[in-house]
Parts: sequence; structure tokens; C-alpha cells
Amino acid sequence: MSADPRQDYLDSIFGNVCRSARCEDFRRRTLEEVLQLGVEIAREGREGRKIGTLLVVGDIEETLRRSRPLLLDPLYGHPRELLHVARPDFRETVKELAQLDGAFLVDDDGTFAAAARYVEVDVGSPAYFMAGLGTRHAAAASISATTRAIAIVVSQSSIVRVFAGGEVRAEIIPELFLMSREQLFTPDAAVRQLPEAGITVAVPGSA
Repeated sequence: MSADPRQDYLDSIFGNVCRSARCEDFRRRTLEEVLQLGVEIAREGREGRKIGTLLVVGDIEETLRRSRPLLLDPLYGHPRELLHVARPDFRETVKELAQLDGAFLVDDDGTFAAAARYVEVDVGSPAYFMAGLGTRHAAAASISATTRAIAIVVSQSSIVRVFAGGEVRAEIIPELFLMSREQLFTPDAAVRQLPEAGITVAVPGSA
């Protein structure tokens, strides 16, 4: 047990997802907070409809270099201390902004650095395009393959997918996920789906 009950809570839910994504310790808390936010967006949607978004965590200088603004950044010019993922009021702002096209970029310390970014994808590389998944997932695969960032996709079908190293490392179905938090993961197979928990996870070292 740590001195931070919130950290213990997040670890109990998303710890194995972070391990599957090979997340470094210095980024772990931020990744878990952003995962929780992604699950909330997938569950709640906005104005009665499901929405999708992309959140890219870490390696901020390189992700900025490999992306460009789609429109005027709504986060630009605001004090950094107001843009932290742990702030409840800011989390609600992110949920509103998630209706815009483009990706959020999140620094390792949990501060949102940019919103509404177009992430570059090499359209000539079929490895980034997966059957049944759209360009948002291709962008997540691409940015996680070409940088040290971890990408989280919230799809309009309410599935949260985690990309690292260009691969899907975990899938979360929020509605099922919240029904059961026991035995969410398995160490005895590379990838195993647990429908009762709404999780598919790739075990580190399997790929």
C-alpha cells in the first residue's frame, strides 16, 4: 500500500494494463489517470451520444513534431496548473472538447499540452491499419510506433484500446469492465479475453 489511496485505487484497476503497455514508472500515474478519463468518456458520451477521441501520453516534444493543429488549440495560453488530468473541473472540460476532431497530447506529468491535433500517419504502411478499425486507431498505432508515447483510443463503439509500440496492448469495454474487477487479467496466456470483465490484455513479453 502506498501513501496515496488514489494511486492504490488506480493501480488495482489499471496496473496490469500499464504493465502490458510497458509503461515506465515515471509515467504510470498519468497513464492510469488518462485511462480512467478515457473509460469515463466511453461510458458517458456527450449530449446523449457516444463520442470517440484519441489521447496520446508522453514523449511530448516528438508527438508535437509528428502532429499539427486541426484548428485553434482551445488549451493554448491557459496556465499549466489548470490543465492537469487530476483536476475534476478540467476533466469535464476534456469531455466537452473530446467532441472536436483531433488528438489530445498529454505530458508525462499529467498536464495536457495540446488538443485538436492531427496525428500524422504513413498511409503507405498497412501495419497501422487494422481490419474494422478506422483512422483514429491508425493514428494511435503510428504515433506509438514512431515515438515513446502510449496512445489511448476511445471508439464510438465505447471500447477503449491502448496502443504501445504500434500494437494494441489492451482493450477495455467499460460497461462490462465496471461489473467485475476480480480476475481481470491472466498470466497464463499471451492474450485472453474475459467477457465478464470486459478486458483483453496482452501480457508483457508475449510480443
